[in-house]
Amino acid sequence: MQELFSSKTVRQFLSYLFVGGAAALVEWSVFSLLEYLLDLQYLLATILAFLVSTTVNWILGRTFTFKNSAYQKKKTKEAVLVFAASAIGLVFNLLLMVLFVDVIGMNSNLLKTVAKVLATGIVFIWNFL
Repeated sequence: MQELFSSKTVRQFLSYLFVGGAAALVEWSVFSLLEYLLDLQYLLATILAFLVSTTVNWILGRTFTFKNSAYQKKKTKEAVLVFAASAIGLVFNLLLMVLFVDVIGMNSNLLKTVAKVLATGIVFIWNFL
């Protein structure tokens, strides 16, 4: 069992999980701040929160998870690839938010946050798969 947890791949996956969790907390916090306190429309708040969290995810990922990546010395290329891949997740995230908020009716402040958490979780699973 100890060999399993000492493998590089498992350590990298656990680091990926930690970095993703931190980025998710940033995303939910920024979304809440923009949507509740600044009264931004929820889709715009989703886009801005997603951009901030993707930036945090990229920085933390470079620092902790993928520090030996082939792109380590090519920051611009790596950032473009990360944000391009994340754009697909953003579209999926927006579609889920419309489904939850406008179609299902999760349109109170609290339910929009629940919708955001659900959308983030679904997109995280999708990205991992």
